[in-house]
Amino acid sequence: AAPVQVQLVVPMAVVFCPGSVPADLPRPLPFRDVQEMEISVNLRSSVTSRYETRYRSTTGQEEAALAAATAREADAALHLLLDTTLGSLTVYVVPETSSLLPQGISVYVGRHRSALVRAGGSLAALQARLREVAQLMSFTAGSIAAVLSDRVPDGQLGPDARRNLKSSLGYEITFSLLNPDPKSHTVDWDIEGAVNRYVRPVLDKLSLVANFSVDSQILYYAVLGVTPRYDKESSSFLLSAHSLPHVINPVEARLGSSAASLYPVLNFLLYVPERSHSPLYIQDKDGAPVSTNAFHSPRWGGIMIYNVEAPASPQASLPLHVDVDMARVMEVFLAQLRLLFGLSRDEVPPEFLLEGPGNEGLADWELDHLLWAHTVENIATVSTTLTSLAQLLDKIGNIVIKDDVASEVYRAVASVQSAVSQLSLGHLHAAFQASKEAVTSSERAFFDPSLLHLLYFPDDQKFAIYIPLFLPMAVPILLSLAKIVRETRLRKKEPTKMD
Repeated sequence: AAPVQVQLVVPMAVVFCPGSVPADLPRPLPFRDVQEMEISVNLRSSVTSRYETRYRSTTGQEEAALAAATAREADAALHLLLDTTLGSLTVYVVPETSSLLPQGISVYVGRHRSALVRAGGSLAALQARLREVAQLMSFTAGSIAAVLSDRVPDGQLGPDARRNLKSSLGYEITFSLLNPDPKSHTVDWDIEGAVNRYVRPVLDKLSLVANFSVDSQILYYAVLGVTPRYDKESSSFLLSAHSLPHVINPVEARLGSSAASLYPVLNFLLYVPERSHSPLYIQDKDGAPVSTNAFHSPRWGGIMIYNVEAPASPQASLPLHVDVDMARVMEVFLAQLRLLFGLSRDEVPPEFLLEGPGNEGLADWELDHLLWAHTVENIATVSTTLTSLAQLLDKIGNIVIKDDVASEVYRAVASVQSAVSQLSLGHLHAAFQASKEAVTSSERAFFDPSLLHLLYFPDDQKFAIYIPLFLPMAVPILLSLAKIVRETRLRKKEPTKMD
């Protein structure tokens, strides 16, 4: 594939509160500073990150906001004063003794695009901490290498690199309720209310990234592909971690949504176990019960097992009526949705405190994190698509490229160039939009109907198709020719009569 050369520029403001300015600043405030780092992906792709930092002192309004009782209140007040450009960061350096940050916490990351950092004495110590904050809130070398994972040798990637969803212009989300035993359980779930209440706010926030469609279904008599093991001690049934991969295939055959879909489908399944296998619990690798009773599969979705309490009296009439607690279910599904998009918060250093994302499901800086990664991935995808198209067209000699295909290719190239230049200016939103347009144009060109039949019928296939048609006609013609040649030879051999 063609080389990808991208510079990711992060505009960053570092704001010193009174009493937090390090003694060893190189020059008086305000001043600017630039730090560049090479992100080594592979030989063909060069990605550099460039943090353009502006150091300054707080304004009166910011000081008033930072006088709040808690970091959360300060974050909310500062959000009203800040430039909220996508991809930009603001870090407030508070004095060592500040009571805004709890004991033992040196960095607080809010819900928006700002963080609070304790002054670390020297400028060098502060800059090391700022670098950690900036990478957490924008992108790490790992997150950029992961989206370019198709171009990186396997050995260089961490185990989670290929877990996240690929960048796409759209995603389809399907919530399925699986009731394998309708004779015993009548299950009611208010999926519409739950989607509006819990899922919509998250998808509204993610609408910048892609289009989402949501649907739901109830499947009866759909069973898991694995028979659970009965455990006498707990008198319950157990699914072990190593059997979980085998659960998905038989269920997926019943889902039937991904076959007709243009976009990646995310499946969230709520499984109410049949009465003969209740209660059913999932065990982790160490044999301990999983607290959520759910598991997720990278790039596919998640399954949650919802146990029904056994009736108090054995004579209770069947089927039992079950009302699903949607708040509990949606909490698990939204956590799985975050995992699928690579927004897990596991790798955070211990002295960092991250504000919960609230009912929007993700913080503003997490949205930026997705946009940075998807923009780079889109640029790489377009360069691969156009290179493949060029190589294919080179192989086909008799091809006619229509004007509209050519204009889509030109548009894709122009959009990619625009995305790369917007990234180097630090304009994340414009870069992401341009990269999306480039993907659309390059795919339109690649899958244009006028090229498809040429791509699928190379010359050897044409021979294979036409020989059976021409051979029956050719046989008598060839036999006649052979006969004519034979007769001509005989005529030449016969001596001419002399009078």
